[in-house]
Amino acid sequence: MRVETAGRRIRDYVVSADDGTLMRHAFHILLAAAVVFVIIDWRETSNASADLPVYDPMAPDAAPVLPPALTEGTPQNAPAEISTDPDELKKPIRFELQQGGVLLARGTIEPGAAARFQSEIDQRGEYVKVVSLDSPGGSVGDALAMSKLIRERKLGTEVATGALCASSCPIAMAGGVTRLAGKDAVIGVHQVFNGSKEKMTAERAMSEAQRTTADVTRQLDSLGIKPGLWQHAMETAPDRLYYLSADEMKEFALTTPVAVVPVAVKKGK
Repeated sequence: MRVETAGRRIRDYVVSADDGTLMRHAFHILLAAAVVFVIIDWRETSNASADLPVYDPMAPDAAPVLPPALTEGTPQNAPAEISTDPDELKKPIRFELQQGGVLLARGTIEPGAAARFQSEIDQRGEYVKVVSLDSPGGSVGDALAMSKLIRERKLGTEVATGALCASSCPIAMAGGVTRLAGKDAVIGVHQVFNGSKEKMTAERAMSEAQRTTADVTRQLDSLGIKPGLWQHAMETAPDRLYYLSADEMKEFALTTPVAVVPVAVKKGK
């Protein structure tokens, strides 16, 4: 009897409700189901990989600095050889002012790197024109802060031939008003992840990942970077890299067109 009453009430509600109301309720049901399945999937993945090592570029013994790439689903090597000593890339990022107003930023973007970068720019800002990046990435929050400061100071960014800009480093690179990549520069992206060993609940992990993704997406969008760049990052596991080709960098507006110098200027006229 109760089953029949419940069924009658559902039938009466469906008949009386308008299409908009039904669509909204259907959407809410699907959204709730999606959240449940994501949490279940996260917990199963966490339990399955609990005993596996976590790739953490911040760890002193992390090796290699450069994980294999994921291009079209197949792990591959970097598209060019990196000339920087891997031990140098593992060190906390250092800043060195070079000729022509180029500030070399080499090493891992560790927590607190943005504050040191701010101090460096405050001291030498009038001389700095371009930030030359050579980094395996690291702290996303610090890379975001560096990106914002680079744009605020109207600086250019570059990744020189033989240099590396991976993981969170392209976020910092995106801040440049001009953005250049050398012929054999190695630039790669992957998913945001928490490199620490701290245990987190599924809800907190999802919350942090969503917030970080929103922050990065908002920053890249404000800088004119096309969505395809971040889509490739989100599709690539954190222990892999999606290496960007020169054409993709142009397509996603990660690199900007090189200004053409007039012939008269070249000849000194």
